[in-house]
Amino acid sequence: MMKLFLLLGALNGFLAVALGAFGAHGLEGKVSQKGLDQWGKAVDYQMFHTMALLVTALLMSKIQTGLMTGAGWFFFIGIILFSGSLYIYAPTGIKTFAMITPLGGLSFLIGWILLGYAVIKYI
Repeated sequence: MMKLFLLLGALNGFLAVALGAFGAHGLEGKVSQKGLDQWGKAVDYQMFHTMALLVTALLMSKIQTGLMTGAGWFFFIGIILFSGSLYIYAPTGIKTFAMITPLGGLSFLIGWILLGYAVIKYI
């Protein structure tokens, strides 16, 4: 799992930078300021949780528990649901996608709880 989460972290880091550049240069003048702000929020949260995913992967060598695996999966699912839904919602305005975003936020919160609990319990 450690290698998988490191690879997912690297991939998401790349995507966050690429999507951030696309938002800054490719969407300007094509979507509203609100849409650009939402796109920026998606990029920010993707990068923050990419770092969380990488830290989780690195901690797996020290903390060997399913809590770490759970945290990694919740961070990854959160990136897909939170950032992914905003990447679609920002340029389209389709409200259905905005309703998915809180599920991603909940996934992030669960990931942080699992990570924190594992650190408290095993370090």
